[in-house]
Amino acid sequence: MAGKSSDGAGFTEDEKAAMKQRAEELKAMKGLKGAAKLAKENEACLAAIEKLEGGDRAIGQRVHVIVLEEAPHLRPKTFYGFPAYANEDGKVVVFYQPASKFNTRYGTVSFDEPAQLDDGPMWPVSFAVLEVTDAVEAKLRELVRNAAPTG
Repeated sequence: MAGKSSDGAGFTEDEKAAMKQRAEELKAMKGLKGAAKLAKENEACLAAIEKLEGGDRAIGQRVHVIVLEEAPHLRPKTFYGFPAYANEDGKVVVFYQPASKFNTRYGTVSFDEPAQLDDGPMWPVSFAVLEVTDAVEAKLRELVRNAAPTG
């Protein structure tokens, strides 16, 4: 496994890099409020998508469009370097974790705790995505609408 810690314990180099990325994100937003903060977070989200390559970029771009169309009240930002979308309280609802981030076979579209996908005592919150076909897009649109209803 790429990025594995040498002794099998502790965090991998990839995990440490992700934590460092998150600390940098928080530092970059420190002191910003209102429209300036929203603009900076949107720029960071778009930059994170632009840094992706190949299938990751195509998926990230499509997820961005889907979220903006289905839940325009969610705010683009980054979350551990991932393109993410937060509610009005700044809590991440949905994010895309590209395969390249941790050298995995597939990227995932994941929903964090504020997502309203509850369905009984157990429900999925992460979905492997290899490409955005028409069927995948329809499912993602449904998930985003359910995760972040308006009003």
